[in-house]
Amino acid sequence: MSHTVALDTGLVVAGHGRHYIVETPDGERIVCHPRGKKSDCVVGDRVRWQVTGDEGVIEHVDARRNLLFRQDEWKTKSFAANLDQLLVLVAAEPVFSESQLARALIAAESAGIPTRIILNKSDLPQIAAARERLKPYSAMGADVIELALKTRPQEARDRLGPLLADRATLVLGPSGTGKSTLINLLAPDARAQVGDISVALNSGRHTTTSTQWYWLDSARTTALIDSPGFQEFGLRQIEAQQLAMLMPDIRAAATDCKFYNCTHQHEPGCGVLAALARGEISESRHRIYGEIREELGRQRF
Repeated sequence: MSHTVALDTGLVVAGHGRHYIVETPDGERIVCHPRGKKSDCVVGDRVRWQVTGDEGVIEHVDARRNLLFRQDEWKTKSFAANLDQLLVLVAAEPVFSESQLARALIAAESAGIPTRIILNKSDLPQIAAARERLKPYSAMGADVIELALKTRPQEARDRLGPLLADRATLVLGPSGTGKSTLINLLAPDARAQVGDISVALNSGRHTTTSTQWYWLDSARTTALIDSPGFQEFGLRQIEAQQLAMLMPDIRAAATDCKFYNCTHQHEPGCGVLAALARGEISESRHRIYGEIREELGRQRF
């Protein structure tokens, strides 16, 4: 009679290379390795694993509700799985890349993950210009929250607390926008949580370059997931003709297009070009749409 070993359940809270930290339902953290050569776990995965010595082997990754990732022509880079929402952090200073912001929102829309934009450093004079650049995003229904994480921390806590409660939230943002300020503000023991993981992976230097899950409460119902910054955000996972549907302002205007296969770039009777001419779609949004569409068009072999 074959004897099957009952597998433990766990949550992937960090990973580096083929080493993952899996947290058990009672909060213990164990270094695990995937079975076989392929390591396709990401932070946020629910897994089943079994003990081998003082470590573990991941035998099975449960089906994901969603996965946020970026893909260029060379590789796919996953941020995290099973997310309740995405926070994209930009700041009054340094000037943010609208293209990177748009790409993150498109990837989240494609994965079905609700997104909020946080505009940090609202105490700086450059806030007016940043606010202006985000107007098209507010207009198309994005939730834009202005904060001053460093100078008005309590206000930030009060605003964000209810929005984050009982959710797993991924924070994306370039360096210099205040990501570590945000994490340390909301997860005061963040350093300790990373410290445990550094010890578990026998290395302090790797942990900052990988995605990291932080609990914000002792009941472990509210989490922030911090991910490393990136220079490029490829969207190769998306078909060129799908793109307009993933950009709310362009999607809305496209319902007026004369041709069903309109590219929204030069066709007569294009609802998007008409909305652009009326100032209902910003020139920067239409330019970003064109750039990404061209990128996606080039990849079909």
